Amino acid sequence: MTERQEVPLTGRIRLIGRQPAVHADQVQASVAKSDAAHSAVVASWRRSLQLHGLDPAARTAPRRLTEGELRLTRQRMERLIRAAEPSLNRLYLAVGGVGCCVMLADRDGIPVERRGAVADDETFDEWGLWTGTVWSEDSEGTNGIGTCIADQRALTIHRDQHFFSRNTLLSCTTAPVYDHEGNLAAALDVSSCRSDLTEGFVQLIAVAVGDAARRIEAENFSMVFSGARILLAPVTERSAGALIAVDSDDLVIGATRSARLGLGITREALARGLLATDILGDCAKTAEDLDDAERGVVQRALARAGGNVSAAAQNLGISRATLHRKLARFDIRRPH
Repeated sequence: MTERQEVPLTGRIRLIGRQPAVHADQVQASVAKSDAAHSAVVASWRRSLQLHGLDPAARTAPRRLTEGELRLTRQRMERLIRAAEPSLNRLYLAVGGVGCCVMLADRDGIPVERRGAVADDETFDEWGLWTGTVWSEDSEGTNGIGTCIADQRALTIHRDQHFFSRNTLLSCTTAPVYDHEGNLAAALDVSSCRSDLTEGFVQLIAVAVGDAARRIEAENFSMVFSGARILLAPVTERSAGALIAVDSDDLVIGATRSARLGLGITREALARGLLATDILGDCAKTAEDLDDAERGVVQRALARAGGNVSAAAQNLGISRATLHRKLARFDIRRPH
């Protein structure tokens, strides 16, 4: 990581939150008016108020895990943390200099990795923007990490969109991260408590967070299917993270969530056996028979041996004479 010269957040901004009573009244009024039907934020407020029984004016500090609990949580996320490290570092280099921190939380809303400026650590720790703090919606009400996990969508919870009055200084932009089977695995978050964070910059952060989340998914997918070919699936531009893993028999053995949604790949289809040619739309290959398959095996063996018939035959486990007969049968010419 590149070292930075940072001015503490408390020296850059004035930390002024919304009055607890005023914010609590707004939350209660919005929920009472049934605005939840038209607003995802108010729908989250309603869950926080009625389902989770939280009080928007409560001043209790966020709950934190013990060191032992955090260690176990990190162990469960070990591979995903390794996959995320390069993207976390790049994202922090992009946003850290303007008073933001980057966090990767597990599917229960607990940050397990964090990037932030040393000069801002005390401020962010005070606000609970730290590893081991519980940011699930049932614990902290409407917030970037918790509501992203609850809704399974990328979002920004900006200042007074938070449920608790004590969190209305924060601006949190979060995107879900899915594992190699398309299940929700984590949430990637950029948070700030700067008072001068503009809407335009928040939108730029949202793009950066979304891109980083897809990179984490791709890296994790590559780690899981390290012995397979990883191919970009032919789906819409919006699903640039659509990857499939193909084995040596040209069967699809894995697909990211974007690929599953874009191509209609189900868990059952993968279990039955799914041809890569069917997914990739190679109509000429869909009608191949045993002769076609054998011809392909012979050609690949010959190519790997650099045209050496003896070496190719040995690799195939057949005699040189047998391979010569197959070359004649399939009209395969050796490269010169």
